[in-house]
Amino acid sequence: MAERRLVEAEAPTERGAAFLRLADQHLDSAYRLARAILRDAAEAQDATHDAFLQAWRKWPTLHDPAAFESWFDRILVNTCRNRLQAGTRRRATDISAEVSLRARDPFGPAIDRQVIGDAVSTLSPDHRVVVALRYFRDLPIDEIARRLGIPPGTVQSRLHYALKRLHAVIDAADAKGMAR
Repeated sequence: MAERRLVEAEAPTERGAAFLRLADQHLDSAYRLARAILRDAAEAQDATHDAFLQAWRKWPTLHDPAAFESWFDRILVNTCRNRLQAGTRRRATDISAEVSLRARDPFGPAIDRQVIGDAVSTLSPDHRVVVALRYFRDLPIDEIARRLGIPPGTVQSRLHYALKRLHAVIDAADAKGMAR
């Protein structure tokens, strides 16, 4: 009887250690995905933290640790989407692009990244999520659909309209002289 209690007591510890190993392996990529979706470092850190807490609470529901990445991505994406939809946080406006020199300077690529980032931030949460999964996580459409639990056609449609919106915003910034 004492052996059975020992085995039952060890099982959660082993499972907890497995969670820690998997979480450690996916921490950097999770933060990068959250950063791509939320476009704010502090928000991305908070969302990643919240997603790992939620994953820990739901850890017993994951039966196949090999599916951790897609299972966790879904938790993270939903956490980011909720933060985007809540919109409770005031966003600081970076004016560095407005005061920087426009002549062929070494900061041109950084300005371009800022323009792209600003364009991404104009997307709806659903569009931003599919763009981040496709272009920052480099997932194929079928995998994005599986992870989000939506049809592949919906993913394609969201990507189409998101890219159309991104082109329009970037073209408008270019016309204003914001991009190189």
